[in-house]
Amino acid sequence: MRGLIVFFTAATILSIGTACNSDKKVETINNSVSSNSSDMKEAPSQPLTSDSYLTKLGELNVTLVGHASLMLEINGKVIHVDPYSKVADYSKLPKADLVLLTHEHSDHLDLGAIEQIRQAKTRFIVSKVCADSIGYGEVLNNGDKTIFEGIDIQAVPAYNIESKRPDGEYYHPKGRGNGYVLTFGSEKVYIAGDTENIPEMGQQKGAYIAFLPKNTPYTMTDDMFIDAAQKVSPVYLYPYHFSEFNDDKITKALEKENNKAKLLVRSMSNL
Repeated sequence: MRGLIVFFTAATILSIGTACNSDKKVETINNSVSSNSSDMKEAPSQPLTSDSYLTKLGELNVTLVGHASLMLEINGKVIHVDPYSKVADYSKLPKADLVLLTHEHSDHLDLGAIEQIRQAKTRFIVSKVCADSIGYGEVLNNGDKTIFEGIDIQAVPAYNIESKRPDGEYYHPKGRGNGYVLTFGSEKVYIAGDTENIPEMGQQKGAYIAFLPKNTPYTMTDDMFIDAAQKVSPVYLYPYHFSEFNDDKITKALEKENNKAKLLVRSMSNL
């Protein structure tokens, strides 16, 4: 059981709490673009937002760069997830020690963005279709596991169960793409990838941090998102991969379900 100990912006301490198991967590919010508006649109001019959490492996800095692109930093190592040059200037971002690619769609597999952050030592963990496309990378299929700098990484399912293309194929067929679960000591970060509210999400229940997509027809509707949030029940919940997000509606729905996840809404573009 985990609890929030200190929450502060810049150098100002705002509140102090006590964890039930005495584990200490620190969350830092810088340049927050969270909104209480009933219909939050993209805010392309907003600065990057970085949130910090203290895990058993050290302080974890989490940045939702935009769309489905993430950057995680811990112990001097930088992990980029699905870098996408249409949401940020990757030439100005830290070089990658690890890149995770969920699937082959152009808003997740962007060679231009990759070239701006890769270095000789960069490790790539990718889906098989991504590896076939770019010709390199360590392939993880759904259920496969590996370790990076003491971080346990597992590829998990990400797929559609309802929405299909006009030809009848799912936008994201089962087994083709990955979500990822990164475990920092005992703290799980669930990166869902492009998916609907699939049954396998129940296996991630109690994740510390979760990133869940919400846009139709490719990923989830509002109702699917709320159901997914119930399945995962994270401590901190980031919606991502959205074009609009009604945070008032989602917050009220989660409260009605007695879901205590803290909703953190961020800009989907930083250009």
